[in-house]
Amino acid sequence: MSNRRHLLVLLGAVAMTPRAVFAQSKQPILIGWLNGGSREANGHLFAAFKEGLAALGWKEGSQVVVEERWANGRTERLQPLAQELAAKKPAVIVAGPSLAVTAAANAAPKTPIVIAAGDPLAAGLVSNLARPGGMITGVSNIVSQVNEKHLELLLDAVPKLRRIGFLADSSNPAARVLMEPARRSAAQRSVEARFAEAASPEEIEPAISRLAKEGAQALVVMPGTLLRVEKRRIVKFALAQRWPVIGSRREWAEEGTLLSYGVDVSAIYRRAAYYVDRILKGAKPGDLPIEQPTRFELVVNLKTAKAIGLTISQSLLFRADKVME
Repeated sequence: MSNRRHLLVLLGAVAMTPRAVFAQSKQPILIGWLNGGSREANGHLFAAFKEGLAALGWKEGSQVVVEERWANGRTERLQPLAQELAAKKPAVIVAGPSLAVTAAANAAPKTPIVIAAGDPLAAGLVSNLARPGGMITGVSNIVSQVNEKHLELLLDAVPKLRRIGFLADSSNPAARVLMEPARRSAAQRSVEARFAEAASPEEIEPAISRLAKEGAQALVVMPGTLLRVEKRRIVKFALAQRWPVIGSRREWAEEGTLLSYGVDVSAIYRRAAYYVDRILKGAKPGDLPIEQPTRFELVVNLKTAKAIGLTISQSLLFRADKVME
C-alpha cells in the first residue's frame, strides 16, 4: 500500500461517523465504566459523560451500551470490578480516579482506557502527557498547586487563621504529591499545617478528631475518592467544630463547606466522551495527548458563613463563580 493510500485510509477511519462505526460492528458497542466513587455521589459525572457521547452523535442503547461499575469508595473492590468489565470485552473503558485506571489497565491491558479523573503521571500510568503511548489517554483533573490555592482562599476568608488541618485520602496515589505544595505554602504564609490521613471510612472521624485535638482552626479536604464519598460525615463533624472548610469540588460547598475551589469535573467527563469517540473511530490512545484542566471555579456558601459566625469580604465574593445563600 502506498503512503498516500495508507494516509487516506487512516483519515477515513478517524473521520467515520458513529453511524458508520456502528454499521461495521452490527451491534451496540460496549463501553466500560469503572469509577472509584458511588453512583449517588458521582451520578452527575456519569450523566455528563453520556451527554458528551450524545453530543458527538452516539445513541445509547442502539449504537453504544455503557456497562457501569462503582467501587463506592472501597479501593479493594476496584480490581474485582475491573475483572468483571474485562470479561465483557468492552471496546474502551472510561476510568477514574488513578487507582481505577490502574485496575482497568491490569485487568484489560490490551483495551484502550480513557482516564477521566486522577493524575496519570503521579500514578506512574504514563511518562509523557503529550504522547502517552500504550493504551491510556484522557483528561487529568489533578493540579498539584490546588492545595496552595485552598490555603490562600481560606486565609482570604479568615485572615486570623494560624493552624490549619489538612485531611488526606491516603489511598489516593497523588496524596503525597499534593502534601508538599501545601506544606510549602503554609510555611510561606507563616501558618502551621497539620496533616491527618484516612484510608477507609472507619479512619475518617479519628483523623479529624486528631486535628481538632492538635488545635486546627480550619480544614482543607484534599482530593480523594474516599473523602468525597464520605463528605456528608466530614462536613457534619467540621461544622460541629465551627471550622471554615474548603474542598476541591463544587459538591463540597453544596454539602455545606464554606468554600470550594477546583476544576469543573463535569466538563472533564464530557471531554472524556471526545476521547472515546476518537478511539471508536480508529485513533490509537497512545497518540492522543492527555489534557490538563484549564477551568477552575470558586464557590462560597454564605449560609455556612453565617452559621459559623463569619463575614465574607466583598472582594472574595466578587471573585466567586457562584455564591450560595
